[in-house]
Amino acid sequence: MPTHTSQKHAGRRTVRVRRVDQCETLHDLFTHCLPAFGGAHLRRIYQILDRAIGMGCPLTLAISGPVTVSGQHQTWLLPMLETGWVAYLSTTDAVCYHDGHRSLDAYKSGPIHEVPISSDDAALRAEGTIRVTDMAFDERVLLDQDRFVSAMLTRPEFQRKMTGTELRYLLGNYYAAQEKQNGIAAGLLSTCHRLAIPVFVGAPGDGSVFLNSMKLWAMREAGLIPQYGFDLDVHAEVFEACAYHRWGLFEHPSHAIGTVILGGGVPKNFNLQPEPALGQVLGLPDVRGYQFDVQIVTAPVTDGSLSSCPPAEAVTWGKVDKDTYLETTESMQADYSMVMPFLVKALLDNRQHYERMAFEEGEEALFAREPYARGYLRSQAGYRLFDERERLCVRLTEDVHANAAWLRESLVYPLALGAHE
Repeated sequence: MPTHTSQKHAGRRTVRVRRVDQCETLHDLFTHCLPAFGGAHLRRIYQILDRAIGMGCPLTLAISGPVTVSGQHQTWLLPMLETGWVAYLSTTDAVCYHDGHRSLDAYKSGPIHEVPISSDDAALRAEGTIRVTDMAFDERVLLDQDRFVSAMLTRPEFQRKMTGTELRYLLGNYYAAQEKQNGIAAGLLSTCHRLAIPVFVGAPGDGSVFLNSMKLWAMREAGLIPQYGFDLDVHAEVFEACAYHRWGLFEHPSHAIGTVILGGGVPKNFNLQPEPALGQVLGLPDVRGYQFDVQIVTAPVTDGSLSSCPPAEAVTWGKVDKDTYLETTESMQADYSMVMPFLVKALLDNRQHYERMAFEEGEEALFAREPYARGYLRSQAGYRLFDERERLCVRLTEDVHANAAWLRESLVYPLALGAHE
């Protein structure tokens, strides 16, 4: 018997498009005007983010690249953080360091200027100009930033061992004071301080905040200063990230967590490590990876690097949920600076649309008719996880204690001992 076409192709998705001059919103544009190729990847990323936000799922952000030097943080990142959708941020020490340039006393008019990508770099070096692609600043900006960071690290509140999230929370407070004093718009760390959004840096030793700490340590070792007590507690910082992942899976009402990965490298890897740390290393039961995972990276998947691996590959490690990834993950090869302003603007427009509807008909009536509105209109105060870190770490410690038998067994291995043994 021949198979009817309607039955044979029941799972097919017909390509339907809309003219751009018939689109009233960016939502319409993303949904109806990107049918194929790279555009289709962008459409799917938008739709996944729309779905994750609509269901109220907490998001984490992993951001590589000079987002603060270039001013991108002030265009699309801060507006996204101020929605209340983001639980925590993973980035680089350099992003945190360069975030302070605009607040320095000597550069109220702006320390960053544009230069051509094809600049004569030897000439720039001769005139004391440092280039980051097409962004540039005078070398004395770095010298002033170093003085600022060094002076801050000698303050009494830094003379102890602390996590990197505590360091960057305190740094955000000092940046906020500088910004207020000099009439400068809020930067990344001051905004994260205000919203109590934890900021993680997986490789602190390769950035200039830590280099200035190294200077103070070296001065202490050389007898040039009497004491310097700051130290990073990396164990506690990684444990803190795990505690937040546990919170998303087991305490937050959505019982899920999503991630947005922009660029690759250490911020991406750090953002993906809580699941294997909880399930594989600590041996805790019922731990799942991210339910939503979208990434925008320039690295081609064929280069075999961590930066390029798609969410599907992370499924094999358990870092992404194996039961949902076909519908809730997407990877796009692109420069995120080209697309994030449009994605964030579309999502903010959706939020504004729901706000108008809630004002007109009341929240409960809107939520009953448009379930996504509830997630979009979650409190803009955010999760304030930094304020909750001690409680959440205690809860995870209790889980570790309850898993004592498994953990003790995990210490046993028939090691091959060297001849000197």
